[in-house]
Amino acid sequence: MTRVVLKLGGRVATDSLDVARARHAAGDEVVVVHGAGPQITAQLEACGIPVIFVHGRRVTDPATLAVVRSSLVAVGAELAAALGPAAVHLVGDEIGLQATPLTELGLVGEPVASRLDAVVAALEVGAIPVVTPIALGPLNVNADEAATAIAASIGAERVVFLSDVVGVFLEGAVVRSIHADRASELLAEGAFEGGIVPKLMSAVRAARAGLTVEIGETAVVA
Repeated sequence: MTRVVLKLGGRVATDSLDVARARHAAGDEVVVVHGAGPQITAQLEACGIPVIFVHGRRVTDPATLAVVRSSLVAVGAELAAALGPAAVHLVGDEIGLQATPLTELGLVGEPVASRLDAVVAALEVGAIPVVTPIALGPLNVNADEAATAIAASIGAERVVFLSDVVGVFLEGAVVRSIHADRASELLAEGAFEGGIVPKLMSAVRAARAGLTVEIGETAVVA
């Protein structure tokens, strides 16, 4: 039995639920952490609120945070309902997910390992926790970073990032594996941009902490 955290990207979250079901049916302890980027951006634009990103993190003022939280909670509830009776919807700022504030970005934080008793309790009764990534404060946090912080919090062995990103691209092709040291070098050189940046940074930290990590078809190893 493996304790695994599945990070489902907002664009593919519903389509990726079969992976969660299959792993759960195979006897794994499965935690789902989800994003809602497209849903949040669409709602912000509908409200006339500017959408600004810095290195893959969303600049967040109070009006933006209200939209972020409501959109994330709605997606989490939808995913839990789709998974059925086995799922338990948990919201990060209600279960103790902590983050280090990144005040230069507004109401934003970098999630850290926390005591998440509600997640562990759900796993112990065979449930699938669906965790909405909002930190205490509340603070907006990157969902990829939240997934690895949650994995560290509960002693997971594996983190799998499922999204519309096929894997890590180098020289126009998806690589099957990349060492954490090489990934760090490329990140420092600015070889990547957009949402892959926090995803790969999170994967590097998780790999160095001893977890098995996959971004799509790419294994990140240490």
